[in-house]
Amino acid sequence: MFDLDSYLTRLLNGPAGQRPVPDQFMIWVSTLGVPVLVALVALQWWRRADRNYVRHVLVASGLSFLLGLGLNQIILLFVHRVRPYDAGVSHLLIPPSADWSLPSDHATATMAIAASFLVHRMPRIGGLFLAATLLMMYARVYVGIHYLGDVLTGALTGIAAAVLVWQFYRPGTRVDRLITGIL
Repeated sequence: MFDLDSYLTRLLNGPAGQRPVPDQFMIWVSTLGVPVLVALVALQWWRRADRNYVRHVLVASGLSFLLGLGLNQIILLFVHRVRPYDAGVSHLLIPPSADWSLPSDHATATMAIAASFLVHRMPRIGGLFLAATLLMMYARVYVGIHYLGDVLTGALTGIAAAVLVWQFYRPGTRVDRLITGIL
């Protein structure tokens, strides 16, 4: 399985460092994808249409984001995967990271947001966030910081977090009304 992951990572990272424009775009997506997506989510707070439900989904996406990253920390207690550039699998375009490779926090965070919107039946914006997430996941492999398996595992963690939050944080509860009533 590791051989397939290494092969696919090499395939996706292969063009890195050969053309400046795609390299710069992928570096930008890889490094700024999460903050831009979070900002786009935050801007939804003041949407007028179906305000209370949208705010519920925004809170749920934030909770999913945090839960997913928390789950990653638990995984990191047991899994210590070396980064692909340290293993000679990828060509690195960005500064190296000090932590382990699996799972990808970027993939977890962005997929948790996208999945939150999708499980809460907001397919248009959820689909846009999913497209941005998939691009960011590809960028993380392209720039050489992660194996393909790292971003896929991170995506699964994000989905799991979104589903868990969707199951337990319900719209219209006292806590939900308190949080969504702010501003």
